[in-house]
Amino acid sequence: MARGAPVSKPAERSAARLAAVQALYQMDVAGKGVIDAMAEFEAFWIGREVEGVSFKPAENAFFRDILRGTVSEQVTVDKLVDKALATGWPLTRVEAVLRAILRAGAYELAFRKDVPARVIISEYVDVAHGFYGEEEPGLVNAVLDAIAREVREGEMKARGPSRPRS
Repeated sequence: MARGAPVSKPAERSAARLAAVQALYQMDVAGKGVIDAMAEFEAFWIGREVEGVSFKPAENAFFRDILRGTVSEQVTVDKLVDKALATGWPLTRVEAVLRAILRAGAYELAFRKDVPARVIISEYVDVAHGFYGEEEPGLVNAVLDAIAREVREGEMKARGPSRPRS
C-alpha cells in the first residue's frame, strides 16, 4: 500500500483486532499492564514499519476498546470461552496467542453488539490464519460460534451462512 493512501474502515478494524491480539499476548507473556501495552502499540507498532515488517494503520479507538474491554471483562470473557472449549480443556491450557484471539473475539461477541457476530467470527478466524495452520483457525471458529450462539442467539438464528466483512 502506498504511503498516505486511504485505508478503509474494515481494514482499519481488522488491523485493530490484530494489534489487540498482539498486545493481549504481550501482556500475558510479559506481564505488561494494559496502559503500557496500549501506549507502546500506538506509539511504536500501529501504522509503522518495524524491522522490515509493515503494520497497517488501525482504528485506534476500536483497538483501545478491544484491549481495555477484554482486560476489564476478563472474568466474564474467560467463563464464556471455558464453557465453549472441550470439557477438561480450560482456557488456561490454551497456548498464549490462541488464548488472546479467543479472549478478544469473545469480548467483541459479548460486548460489541454494534458489530455483527459473523463478522467478528470471520475476522478472528482470519487473525488465527496469520499465526497457525488449519487446526487452530477451526478451533477459533468453533469456539466463537458457540459463544455467539449463547450471547447472540437471535442474531445467529436469523442469519444465513454468509461471512460479511467489517
